[in-house]
Amino acid sequence: MNLSTLTVHEAQDLLGRGETTSVELTEAVLARIEAVDETVKAYVTVTVEQARAQAQAADARRAQDGADAPPLLGIPAAIKDVINTKGVRTTCSSRMLENYIPPYDATVMQKLNAQGSVLVGKTNMDEFAMGSSTEHSAFFTTRNPWDTDRVPGGSSGGSAAAVAADEAVFSLGSDTGGSIRQPAALCGVVGMKPTYGRVSRYGLVAFASSLDQIGPFTKDVTDCAIVLEAICGQDPKDATSAPEVVPAWREAMKQDVRGLRIGVPREYFGEGTDPAVEESVREAIDQMMALGVEVEDVSLPHTDHALATYYIIAPAEASANLARYDGIRYGHAAQDAESMWEAYSRTRGEGFGSEVKRRILVGTHALSSGYYDAYYLKAQKVRTLIAADFQQAFEWVDAIVSPTSATVAFKIGERIDDPISMYLSDLYTLPGNVAGLPGISLPCGLADGLPIGLQFVGKPFEESTLLRLAFAYEQASGVRYTPALA
Repeated sequence: MNLSTLTVHEAQDLLGRGETTSVELTEAVLARIEAVDETVKAYVTVTVEQARAQAQAADARRAQDGADAPPLLGIPAAIKDVINTKGVRTTCSSRMLENYIPPYDATVMQKLNAQGSVLVGKTNMDEFAMGSSTEHSAFFTTRNPWDTDRVPGGSSGGSAAAVAADEAVFSLGSDTGGSIRQPAALCGVVGMKPTYGRVSRYGLVAFASSLDQIGPFTKDVTDCAIVLEAICGQDPKDATSAPEVVPAWREAMKQDVRGLRIGVPREYFGEGTDPAVEESVREAIDQMMALGVEVEDVSLPHTDHALATYYIIAPAEASANLARYDGIRYGHAAQDAESMWEAYSRTRGEGFGSEVKRRILVGTHALSSGYYDAYYLKAQKVRTLIAADFQQAFEWVDAIVSPTSATVAFKIGERIDDPISMYLSDLYTLPGNVAGLPGISLPCGLADGLPIGLQFVGKPFEESTLLRLAFAYEQASGVRYTPALA
């Protein structure tokens, strides 16, 4: 048996029965990383010695805890390099933080550590989470395990590729405009963005503070529920985290979906959607109907404005958040400058990549005197209208269904010089961020040998409904998608 291919719940069962150990499981994952990551390039940092030490500690704890062992005890995980890990380099795939070692753990890491999860490494990403292909990493481009000439999506491309290539049993990413769901779709795995406020952002390096949310990548929906239960919950260190009880999602997702209503937004099947993607998603919708789910046509009329709204709000917040990188307190600092202003300018010029600079400039302009009302304030008003569209639709349906991405994974370099085309990669995911809603992507077919993602978007804090729908479809389709990577 190749232990690296196990899901979380499969590994749980074997560990619980004493048929394997965390040390054996971790060594299998580390061997897989050694074998394929030179090709996939999912990792910025691999924490070999720490992982081995944590695996040994997990086995000792399991011997003591027995049946009371936490669900993620001894399970190898990969963490997006935008989440602070105490004592482990956290770069945001940027020259600005290339040598930064955090003195503290993010709250999600504290939760995983409390369960005894094993950290095998930090994954590559678009710099400061700004991108849709992982080509904007300052270090290297991660490759899609299904076709290494193609992108894995972004910005959490490394986290998605690591799970798809069996280089981790599960991983965490962050989603600001689709950065979990879109790479999950392109890499053929399950990815979920919880409701804004469901997971603490403490220790998540900020891109756009009103949009960012941490979530899991997993090999199936059951694993998604297990990891969500571990990382969710209110945190006094994050004023935006919500005082919501964390349900027993692994049990709730098994409830019958008969009678649930899903809405098909007519605006989400427009020009630019690959016909093979639309066909596969509509076949999935038909399968949901066969399970007793009711399907309704709905309209989200302000969808056409979502992209522009997002690309005013997100860069504006990024401009404010990234102002802290000034070469004085931490991170890259330009040397031998003749003045403070030259040092400041050179630090930011040397430390930030082209896409980050582009978004800082856009955001600074949108917030500047004379333009604030015309751009940022107006975008916030349209944001309210987009949220109202969803609220009105949810008066009739329990969830929205759509493609996750309009296309399958595109070729590396195909869109790198066309920012608008790149931004359109998140057309079906970013409205959920703008409205603060939960969303899940799972595989629903293949086109030209590449995975297609099916997306469910739900009401605030109704992750249970999304997991029910996703689990029901996954069980009915009965397919587990495996990339061709040897």
